[in-house]
Amino acid sequence: MGWARPGRPTAAYPSWVSENSTYEWAAGAATGIGSMPGGDAREAARTVTGSLETFPYLPELPARGPGADMIGRTIGMLVEVYGHVEPSGWRISDRPGRDTRRARAWLGEDLDALEEFTQGYEGPLKVSAVGPWTLATALETRNGEAALRDPGACRDLAASLAEGLHGHLAEVRRRVPGARVVLQLDEPSLTAVLQGRVKTASGYRTHRAVDRAVVEGALRDLVGVAEGGPVVVHSCAPEVPFGLLRRAGVTGISFDFSLLTEREEEAIGEAVEGGTALFAGVVPGVDGRLSDPAGSVMGVRTLWRRLGLTPGTLSESVVITPSCGLAVASPAYARSALAHCVRAARSLADNPE
Repeated sequence: MGWARPGRPTAAYPSWVSENSTYEWAAGAATGIGSMPGGDAREAARTVTGSLETFPYLPELPARGPGADMIGRTIGMLVEVYGHVEPSGWRISDRPGRDTRRARAWLGEDLDALEEFTQGYEGPLKVSAVGPWTLATALETRNGEAALRDPGACRDLAASLAEGLHGHLAEVRRRVPGARVVLQLDEPSLTAVLQGRVKTASGYRTHRAVDRAVVEGALRDLVGVAEGGPVVVHSCAPEVPFGLLRRAGVTGISFDFSLLTEREEEAIGEAVEGGTALFAGVVPGVDGRLSDPAGSVMGVRTLWRRLGLTPGTLSESVVITPSCGLAVASPAYARSALAHCVRAARSLADNPE
């Protein structure tokens, strides 16, 4: 299964990547999270598709300014809900203004670049958007409070997001016909929403915790938007609710491996045994010295043994990623980090024990 990019020969799956997988991606896979440094969409697409030949993704470039960040990009996808930038952040608007139009223009530019560098590609391709609960904490209603405060506003946002994502996924499939699109929902605020730790506009109080069943139901509805395609939820915050996400029907859970606690291990074991994939963030997202690839995944192997999971399922159930986005990294480090993820995944596939 090969594909060609401008100026590059057709490339097949490396011999060490097994195509025997129950997921849309091959065993021994690596991918990124979302953001990349700089503001050149073509350079970002070239880097991502060149480094991650078997599991590329659509990059975000927040350095370009409001509308190119993950919140702004997602607001640009919404249907009949618009936003503009205030000093405090994004706020709901009555009509699409300059900020909404700019967000849509940045996304169009990013899709143009991705399309250019995925000519002939066949395989998994990841796109991301902010999930309904993080979006509700980041988007203010007209009174300046987070939409999270208003259950009706939360429902309207989730419905608008579902409709917008349906169109976005269709557009990606049209531009890259051979892609098996994987949807990533970014939910770094999810735990704070569940625990009632999201601050009000004054900063002196917090919004009431949202019922877990309501949170789970909204996420389950968003999973349905993918129409049977894989949905991964990403959070680089501590205390990821693995059990809730598994019950919501996600295909995979993406997290910062360094933040795991013993209390979460049982939930991880249950998730894996139930067929949920783990996108393990083991490579730092900021500039620094990278360890050897085998060392980067040593903790994953140790966890697998401690949980008594079958060694042969390790490289199939785990995708290797950076711990979070690479927006604040240098371009050189971002390239090295993605290449390191590939080598670490290869080490995991070669030596699962």
